[in-house]
Amino acid sequence: MANINDFKAVLKGGGARGNQFQVTMPFPGFAATGGETRVMSFLCRTSNLPGMTLGEVPVPFRGRVLYVAGDRTFETWTTTIMNDTDFLIRNAFERWMNEINALSDNSGLENPSDYQVDAFVDQLDRSGAVIKSYTFRGLFPQTIAPIELTYDGNDAVEEFEVTYRYQYFESNTTT
Repeated sequence: MANINDFKAVLKGGGARGNQFQVTMPFPGFAATGGETRVMSFLCRTSNLPGMTLGEVPVPFRGRVLYVAGDRTFETWTTTIMNDTDFLIRNAFERWMNEINALSDNSGLENPSDYQVDAFVDQLDRSGAVIKSYTFRGLFPQTIAPIELTYDGNDAVEEFEVTYRYQYFESNTTT
């Protein structure tokens, strides 16, 4: 029968901690004014490690169905960012989205390589070393969530979510 010492022996490093992570977002040159990538790594309050799904293809055969693996799909990726008083990160995302599709006249960049970037999320151990990393290839912002303004929001820093679409991801174990 397993005991607590057996459990401790298999829980390497005391377990990965959800609050030990870093997001690196290299904003496109047209969206950046300076310092956004560094500031984002500090103000990104929440993120997640990406999920994925393998589809299925049902193949009927004589009253039975054989399921074979289908195509892989990737879920969107979301970050929550704390807003500072100069709106550095929010403004960068707004400029980024406006270049993709302008607010004024529905025009924008046509070549995906002009507005897509590779972004990174790293899971860290308690000493700050990277223990798992993901690279999101061909990423761009899909949604910038509203910032709620309210009189009863005392003792809180504004924050907003950004949801991204990307082509695929790589991890340090799948490349």
